[in-house]
Order: sequence, then structure tokens, then C-alpha cells
Amino acid sequence: MKIKLDPHAIVRAEERGAAVEEIYDTVNSGEVFPAKQGREGFRKNFIYQNTWLGKYYENKQLEVFAVNKDNEWIVITVIVKYF
Repeated sequence: MKIKLDPHAIVRAEERGAAVEEIYDTVNSGEVFPAKQGREGFRKNFIYQNTWLGKYYENKQLEVFAVNKDNEWIVITVIVKYF
């Protein structure tokens, strides 16, 4: 299924350290879970082994929230958790 990023999602992804490729990978092969307001959530862990905001993290997790419109996933926002 085609994936489109809403401008809000692009801004949030940049602010939170998520690459566009990671967003696509999360939607295509991540864990799917129900979200509020008829949206779908997608979750995937990535090996990070890098520094974010001055602290080193081994992993990061993306949670991508999207709606299915006309057989296309429209990504609304992206949450990134570092651990």
C-alpha cells in the first residue's frame, strides 16, 4: 500500500530524530495496533547506538500513527522513544 507523509508528520519526525526510511519501514513491517479516532498505530524498534540530545542510546522505537484513505496510508504523526 502507498504511504504518504502529512506535513505535520514530516516536521515531527525531524524534531524527534526519525528518518523517512524508518517511517516507511515501520509502516511496512512494524507491529500494528489500534489507535484513537479510527487511526492505526505502527511500532518498530531500531538499533540506534548513537547520541540523542547529549545522551547515548542503544535503541530507538518509532510509533507511527496513520489513517487509511483511498487505499493509501497517510502518516499523521511520529513518536520516537530512545532507550
